[in-house]
Amino acid sequence: MAELGVVLAQLKAERAKLDKAIAALSSVGGKSSGGGRSTRRLSAAAREKIAAAQRARWAKFKAKKAR
Repeated sequence: MAELGVVLAQLKAERAKLDKAIAALSSVGGKSSGGGRSTRRLSAAAREKIAAAQRARWAKFKAKKAR
């Protein structure tokens, strides 16, 4: 059972080292990289242009289907 205590102490020490390393890297990198997508903003004009193109696609699809 004493061996388990030694292993546990070693793991806690290793975790403390890793926490320090993570904190150091986080402060250097600025923003943390979440791994997700970056947010890109579209202007209102761009959104309207895309919406108009999609409406045209749907109109073409529905016209073809109605025949």
